[in-house]
Amino acid sequence: MTIGTRLFTWLNGELVGSDRFGNRYYRERRRPKNRRRRRWVIYQGEAEASKVPAEWHVWLHHTSDDPPTDAHEPTRPWQKEHVPNLTGTDAAYRPPGSILQGGERARGTGDYEPWRPS
Repeated sequence: MTIGTRLFTWLNGELVGSDRFGNRYYRERRRPKNRRRRRWVIYQGEAEASKVPAEWHVWLHHTSDDPPTDAHEPTRPWQKEHVPNLTGTDAAYRPPGSILQGGERARGTGDYEPWRPS
């Protein structure tokens, strides 16, 4: 977070809530005449957009007027827990045979036949 963002938030921001990752969500204190109130997030740690859970994403993008609460939406049994994008980290997915996984892949079975035009 830059000093400009801190100053803007301190002067114009109203804290709306926070999520389980420690991100804090703000909106403008004053209601502008010709546009919607701005909404923004101050990230806990590195600024990465994939750290915003779906329920807060909906609020940030003005899809919902009400900020989410813990009792806002029931969790469905098929829903997975939100996980930020792990690309570029040690926890990133590396398929078998990946150079970063050791580079060893399963031997070919010999059932491959290249296409040859007739």
